[in-house]
Amino acid sequence: MQKSRILGVGHYVPERSVTNHELSEMMNTNNEWIVERTGIESRHWFTPGVDTVTSMSKHASEMAMERAGVKPEEIDFIVFATITPDYFIPGNGVLLQRELGMGTIGALDIRNACSGFIYALSIADQFIKTGMYKKILVVGAEIQSSALDKSDEGRSSSVIFADGAGAAILGATESDQPGILSTHLHAQGEHAEELYCKDPGSSREVRISPELIESGSFFLKMNGNAVFKHAVVRFMEVIKEALEANQLEQSAIDLLVPHQANLRISQYIQKQLGLPDEKVFNNIMTKGNTTAATIPIALSEAWENGKIKEGDLICLAAFGSGFTWASALLQW
Repeated sequence: MQKSRILGVGHYVPERSVTNHELSEMMNTNNEWIVERTGIESRHWFTPGVDTVTSMSKHASEMAMERAGVKPEEIDFIVFATITPDYFIPGNGVLLQRELGMGTIGALDIRNACSGFIYALSIADQFIKTGMYKKILVVGAEIQSSALDKSDEGRSSSVIFADGAGAAILGATESDQPGILSTHLHAQGEHAEELYCKDPGSSREVRISPELIESGSFFLKMNGNAVFKHAVVRFMEVIKEALEANQLEQSAIDLLVPHQANLRISQYIQKQLGLPDEKVFNNIMTKGNTTAATIPIALSEAWENGKIKEGDLICLAAFGSGFTWASALLQW
């Protein structure tokens, strides 16, 4: 059986950087409050008429392909992770396929929020392992800022979420070569409403109405305490699951790239694993939480900054809405 390996990574964030000071002019908050609770100092929000989920993912994908030395016509399949597609239907995968001129290859969209990129990576990994495809484009991209309640009532979530896109090219390699060692996926739907955006939902009498808009059900809602409490437990569980599946110790990790949910969560996990600062990559300070895009953006930046070298053991881990959580262990 073949193995899959990341051949190249890329990312894109909108030009507009929104500081905590700028947010303090929209709602009752301040830089100290935001940094203390989240670690975020600034984040990127899209510019309407300039950035779309499709355009951002195109930029990220082109960067990943260039770094991988892969041409668009060599890609066999697309797996696209987003909960904020440009259209209600169709999914964003086909829009990206069209923009990149990739003919009639298949495009699969998944909606696993913060765990989306690892879920997408796992799906692509299975397709390559079975020999169905040789090269797959895996994308995580979001525009969250347009779904945020930027009033005092919504400040706990609106200071966290941001926009951006990341991409990775997976290619087939021999089983004895570096690559993805294992992926681990979990979900617990009983907590779905702890972090969700209720509308537009298909089970309403009408999907959009003045009453629904007035109710605020189109805004993202988050129970921050519940998310934090579950995240710190599930992060540790799924990282240890990956290590145990490959008979490896925590000290074997060369770089942990966690989903950028909250710097306090990442620092707690780092402490529990006993990892030094140089073995954990965080960029939430300037990128915010871009949901499915956080891990590929962070991977791309880590590689760009020379923090990932060939042969390194990389651990990816995520937790978020659903609740869903996931990990991947790979040798670069």
